[in-house]
Amino acid sequence: MTASTSLLRRAAALLAGLLVVLTSGVVLAAPATADVPEGWSDPDPVSTLEALLVLGGIPLLLFALIWAAVYLPAIARGERVSAGSATVEDQWIGGPRKTTSELAGPDGDQSQAGGASARW
Repeated sequence: MTASTSLLRRAAALLAGLLVVLTSGVVLAAPATADVPEGWSDPDPVSTLEALLVLGGIPLLLFALIWAAVYLPAIARGERVSAGSATVEDQWIGGPRKTTSELAGPDGDQSQAGGASARW
């Protein structure tokens, strides 16, 4: 097999592959031409306004409900929910009820108090 024959075969294979890709793209992009099957209803066309209300209104309504479920309880408790509000200092959920001074600190090198005593 010579170099020109090999080059010709590669070009033919490339052209065949390109032809398959282009024709499959045109065939797949063609609209469907099937009729509505017997026994199925033929629905009325949907107006643009109705489509906008369904596709835009329902997500906006869900967004508003989720926002209300998240923010309204905090607002009712009197918390600030703005972006620049101060962060809560010293909040420890499930921790000591009075102050952090209730926790025992390590009082020596061999003390087991004040941590999980993790070892590597």
